[in-house]
Amino acid sequence: MTEDDPTNKIAKLFVWFAWIIALGLLVFFFQDTLDEQYNPNSKPEMRLTANGKAEVILNQNRQGHYVAHGTINDIPVTFLLDTGATQVSIPAHIADKIGLQGNGSYRVQTANGSVTVYQTDIAQLSLGNIFLYNVAAHINPGMKADEILLGMSALKQLDFHQTGKQLILREPL
Repeated sequence: MTEDDPTNKIAKLFVWFAWIIALGLLVFFFQDTLDEQYNPNSKPEMRLTANGKAEVILNQNRQGHYVAHGTINDIPVTFLLDTGATQVSIPAHIADKIGLQGNGSYRVQTANGSVTVYQTDIAQLSLGNIFLYNVAAHINPGMKADEILLGMSALKQLDFHQTGKQLILREPL
């Protein structure tokens, strides 16, 4: 069998094709595991305290962040908790999807520099069994991420503390 043999070329093509299919299947089968490592809180643990207050327990992801699914105005979103953010910060492409309108613009300083954002209000925000109403937020056209930064305009309405690699959020007493 020579290098120019058409059968040999077809065999090499099938080997490459088999490897591509094998890699695709590996990604397909392990995507849930990868997603769980990024967001271990797709279904956050929820409970009620002894005095009837809602409580949510979040686990850190592999990078040490707290990422969790929630809703804004009953539309599912993904939050990245950020105690360094003054307000809830929503990427413009997500704000468009959930129908949030910006009112006035102003400049803010972010980790990526100064950017113009647009003030908005969130009628209802939920994380697990915790619901917040009339939360100040801004729409950030410079954010390209698919997560909403859950900043202090929301978090200051809650009691929260970290224990090991868990963050416990609770309605205030």
